[in-house]
Amino acid sequence: MKSIILLVMIALVPFSCFSQETPKKDKEQHEMKPSKNEDGEWDLTVIDTQFDYFLSAVARPISQYTESYLKTKNTFLVNEWNSYYHSGRYRNIIESGIDYDPKENYGIKFEYKLYQVFAYVNWKYKLRLNGLSGSDAIR
Repeated sequence: MKSIILLVMIALVPFSCFSQETPKKDKEQHEMKPSKNEDGEWDLTVIDTQFDYFLSAVARPISQYTESYLKTKNTFLVNEWNSYYHSGRYRNIIESGIDYDPKENYGIKFEYKLYQVFAYVNWKYKLRLNGLSGSDAIR
């Protein structure tokens, strides 16, 4: 009887060594998420000093776009961007995914700024994104 109890205890020892906590992912998921500013409008913060220069001197003005055009382009570009992010392509350029809901009404200012982020990445890093229109893609 003592030998059976001893065998059961020895068999259960390895199970008691397992951690009860769920392991954390090696690489934490990063996502850019739209947020509302103080005025209740959707806003996107770009932390790159050259982006403001790009918007004012290089990018086409907002008046040359419609909101529906930008929403369609952004839906395609976000999918392409997130595909690159999740596959690990262009790691030195794409450091986060983008949380974007095409059903949400973000407004033309937000849609324009997001679209210009893709145009900016193309301009600065020469990363070709298939969703950019010919006039916005720098070749």
